[in-house]
Amino acid sequence: MGTLRFDHVGVVVDDLDAVAAFFLDLGFEREGGMVVEGEWVDKINGLDGVRAEVVMVRVPDSSGKLELVKYHTPADSEGAHPLPANQLGFRHIAIEINDLNAIVDELRDNGFDTVGEVRDFEDAYRLCYVRGPEGLIIELTEQIAPREAS
Repeated sequence: MGTLRFDHVGVVVDDLDAVAAFFLDLGFEREGGMVVEGEWVDKINGLDGVRAEVVMVRVPDSSGKLELVKYHTPADSEGAHPLPANQLGFRHIAIEINDLNAIVDELRDNGFDTVGEVRDFEDAYRLCYVRGPEGLIIELTEQIAPREAS
């Protein structure tokens, strides 16, 4: 096998601007955007008549990216469904941040809230799930104990 490198996670959204703004407010950086359509994208998606808008956002150290995708055609007619944390499939996106409490307060001021409680894990990490736009679950993690030297 060749080299394995994690590239990105694709997230299908309805309000591309609102979801992108949410991640930019968390500290992600916009990397680019484009509209994709044509036979090649139809074949990849297994759909006909795809026209989608894509915005890429990445964490500042370039260790991870999100591909935010708004399908204009064919559109999802059912809309977003805020699923519970135990739903089968991809459940959440986790990001490590500084000052989790301040970020949670800011998110609450902007109309977002935690799924459960903010809790500490073994005096090493503070973490919580936040319900973002369109029901997305984002795990916020803050290291609260110093990393051990290796």
